[in-house]
Amino acid sequence: MTSFKEFTEVCKTIESISSSLEMTAVVASFFRRVSESDELVGSATELSIVPRFIMGRIFPEWSALELGVGPALLYESISKASGLSVRHIKQLIRETGDVGEAAKIALERSKRSGAKSRTQTTFLDFSTMDGGTGGAESGEKSEREGVLTISDVFERMTSIANASGKGSQQTKTRHLQFLFNTSSPTESGYLARIVLEELRIGVGEGIVRNAIAEAFAEDVDAVERAYMLINDLGEVAVLASRHDLGGVTIILGRPIKMMLAQIGGFGDLTEAYAVEWKFDGTRVQIHKDGEDVRIFSRRLEDVTSSLPDIVKLVKSQITADRVILDGEVVAVGPEGKPLPFQEIMRRFRRKYDVSAMVEKIPLYLNLFDIMYLDSAPLIDLALHERRRRLDAIVESGERITVAEQVVTDDPMTAQTAYQAALDAGHEGIMLKALDSVYSPGKRGKNWLKIKPIMETLDLVVVGADWGEGRRANLIGSYLLACYDPETSEFLEIGRVGTGITDEQLAELTNLFSQYVISEDGGAIELKPAVVFEIAYEEIQRSTHYASGYALRFPRLVRVRFDKTAEDADSVERVERLAGG
Repeated sequence: MTSFKEFTEVCKTIESISSSLEMTAVVASFFRRVSESDELVGSATELSIVPRFIMGRIFPEWSALELGVGPALLYESISKASGLSVRHIKQLIRETGDVGEAAKIALERSKRSGAKSRTQTTFLDFSTMDGGTGGAESGEKSEREGVLTISDVFERMTSIANASGKGSQQTKTRHLQFLFNTSSPTESGYLARIVLEELRIGVGEGIVRNAIAEAFAEDVDAVERAYMLINDLGEVAVLASRHDLGGVTIILGRPIKMMLAQIGGFGDLTEAYAVEWKFDGTRVQIHKDGEDVRIFSRRLEDVTSSLPDIVKLVKSQITADRVILDGEVVAVGPEGKPLPFQEIMRRFRRKYDVSAMVEKIPLYLNLFDIMYLDSAPLIDLALHERRRRLDAIVESGERITVAEQVVTDDPMTAQTAYQAALDAGHEGIMLKALDSVYSPGKRGKNWLKIKPIMETLDLVVVGADWGEGRRANLIGSYLLACYDPETSEFLEIGRVGTGITDEQLAELTNLFSQYVISEDGGAIELKPAVVFEIAYEEIQRSTHYASGYALRFPRLVRVRFDKTAEDADSVERVERLAGG
């Protein structure tokens, strides 16, 4: 078993390091130590947990589990554990600018004063609670002895995520309070940051991938491929420790990373490409296993319950028994034109009265790729062969079709298809290399997109400011950041406050209320969770922002509800667009 204290010591070490290579070495050493004492606790091993924790994540991306703990509930839990008021906790956050440091200080003050928390609870109180951990004997023993392990933390987090119904908020608070009471002040600081998935020690997917390869003497490309197929670096670490990466394959029911495209032009048609419309909808990945159909969004979230009409189409018009499909869902209005992107997202985000929304916003499914068929992965086959197999298993109808495809090396033919797509209200076209394999999570020249609009950036919102005058009760401007996948850091690049109506500001103010970490005067620190698509006139070099760049005349195009913070454009792309 590995103590949570050891994890926090590794985090402290990493925070003092600036070199990615040194960070990788520290993380790799930690992975090896964990693997040497790894044990199965509940449903997971500690080695499967640690890679996620060290990136500030709790559950695999594909998991339906969500912690469901916002800043308010976290502050209440710290308050109960420390005996300080919530108001005092918020003041500490304003002073330090970091919820982790605030938690650490609060617990230090509590321990120095010898004060007991206002509702201090023993482990035995939890063992009989609904949603309690109560069954992991080794975890119970370690908690009672005051040594918090990585498994203890994960089991508690799992119980918090599973808490539902009446009294669930109290259950979550008591679990968190117990963790804070059991941990040292330093451990509490890192614990608070993990709860909000805001660890921010500079360790991202790239470093974890390289650390797994280094720790267990595996090829980096093999680790990367395994991650793209099973979508969980924790599980990849376990397989690498057993030298079993060669057996990794697609798991039906678990989403794989979607293949991505980069910007192209008609001049790229130096050889024959498959030309397809770029639909103005939202991406879906469909898994069918007999009568069981699951649908995942571009963010790899399970949206099956919101799309019963698409499930019905798949069951009735996909002849294959076991299959994974890639496609685009489009909402079409009465005039036959695609409805705005936000209308589609209303369907995806709907949890109640779904049937009424099905009638109000009918969806159409356009399929364009197949990655798995009858227990066999197809991602290593050429595009033209995958397309042949896709055509064979789809019974096209009014609401479901295989995307029309034209194979050509003639720019004029491609331009004709491009104009037809625009006339139909869609975004443009895709150019796909005929011999290209399906590369999960990869963006490259095998798939190119041609769109007429000015280049935009997808940037994550990390802060905001309250408005002034008649907008004083609304968030008036937003601080934007690009993403560094190597360090998992969000690097500021500018602010946007134009292109937003009062009605939109009201909706956005309500949306961001759940992501507020702290406030200082009119300035708000936000959890990086919401992505804006931003148009701009120019990217300029700047020492004012951490990215080294600033946007000239940025404006909001739309909120990208289909993207996670980690899907935001990278600093590398910003540099490329800036000509750096």
